[in-house]
Amino acid sequence: MTARAKVHPSAIRRLPVLSVLTSERARPEGIRSRPNAWWLAVVTVCFGAFMGQLDASIVTLTYGGLRSGFHASLAAVEWVSLAYLLTLVTLLVPAGRLADAHGRKLLYLYGFGVFTLASVACGFAPSLVLLVIFRVVQAAGAAMMQANSVALVTTSAPRERMRVALGVQGAAQALGLALGPTVGGALVSGLGWRWVFWVNVPVGLVALVSGHYLLPRTRARTRTAGFDLAGLGLLAVATTGALLGVSAASGLDLPGWCVGGLFVIAAGAGWAFVRRQRRTAAPLLDLDLLRVRAVASGLVGALSGYLVLFGPLVLVPVLLTARGSSELTAGTVLTALPAGFALAATGGDRLLPRALTDRGRCLVGAGVFAVAVAALLVVPLTLAWLVPVLAVTGLGLGTFTPANNTMIMGAIPARSSGTGGGLVNMARGLGTALGVALVTLALHLAGDGGTATGARWAALVLTAASAVALLSAAPLPGRGASARRANGPGPTAGG
Repeated sequence: MTARAKVHPSAIRRLPVLSVLTSERARPEGIRSRPNAWWLAVVTVCFGAFMGQLDASIVTLTYGGLRSGFHASLAAVEWVSLAYLLTLVTLLVPAGRLADAHGRKLLYLYGFGVFTLASVACGFAPSLVLLVIFRVVQAAGAAMMQANSVALVTTSAPRERMRVALGVQGAAQALGLALGPTVGGALVSGLGWRWVFWVNVPVGLVALVSGHYLLPRTRARTRTAGFDLAGLGLLAVATTGALLGVSAASGLDLPGWCVGGLFVIAAGAGWAFVRRQRRTAAPLLDLDLLRVRAVASGLVGALSGYLVLFGPLVLVPVLLTARGSSELTAGTVLTALPAGFALAATGGDRLLPRALTDRGRCLVGAGVFAVAVAALLVVPLTLAWLVPVLAVTGLGLGTFTPANNTMIMGAIPARSSGTGGGLVNMARGLGTALGVALVTLALHLAGDGGTATGARWAALVLTAASAVALLSAAPLPGRGASARRANGPGPTAGG
């Protein structure tokens, strides 16, 4: 009996169809040789940055249509957002690790494909349960996109232009965030809630085609011996338990012991996750990266910054609609925050001294938005005050965020940039979730919704987060050898 011949994986990849599906394609020579080829890659990544934030700020406007269309309660409808967020936060680091091993361009394009197809399915969902399931699939695609977006920017742009490139990406996110309330309101009122999901499709198709031709291949990769499914499960339990605990404390109809139990489960799963990552042969997360002070403090700052960015998305609409303003007015006022962010993220380099370091820019930006947010504790909460306060907050965040991301990614070796990008986006996702959850919790504990007392408590939460961001940017004494090793070789663009 003849022994069955073994087929080498490389032979499988050489099959025409499978080769297209499992390998990254080089950019055309005419594009790769252009001096501004890196700008084309950055602009392509901005499609994902724009759609991710547009989707984050647009879906909450569908709640009314979903409640009436599916005859569901608000608590049930909130799972359309919660399921997406929990899936996204859980999968960001694993997606980044897979991208480091198999190709960031490949995973990014697959992510956009999954996100786009799931958006179509969400629009056709015949029930709330299926809509939540499709949102989980959509979040899986978003995780593959977002985990690789920062890595693709930093490995495409020259090191001296990295902060500018990340600022452009941040501006695309801010634009998506700014347009979300307006676009969502127009779509829901004019065409119905299903179009909130279908609007993703044309952008997704353009991004897939442009990404195929304009994104560079992955040059520096990290070999992997396997995938830590147990670690992924522990990470999912830890993040889900913590976010559900905060959500439950914010007014869900659950007994107190259940809320406490969620936090205990989250803490236990987090402890078990860290222990497993230290012992397993193929860890999901390289904990050595977190031992680098610039990375650890930067991630704390990224989380705090996004908490401040998204907290007002809850606070301002609740405050203004409780006082008789329309959703359109609330959305227009909110636009001042991302508009300030986009202005600073794209123009900050021209106004600030070139000699100012990334850490210095973080200090300037965090100081600006800390003062602006603290003003909410004392100024009258009227339209005349809210617009300039939100605009100045955005200016501070737009100065802080690109420098913060540059500082983190500059301390991570190029071979681990996908994992690093996943960490940055996980910090952003957790900050987004906590911004919504903690502001809601503050309003709930105040017991008066949109009146001044509840708003002051929420402003106090945002002020505390701003103080943490400011501390994270403080100079760190005695960077050790681990930090110097982590800087490793600089980012390099592929073909």
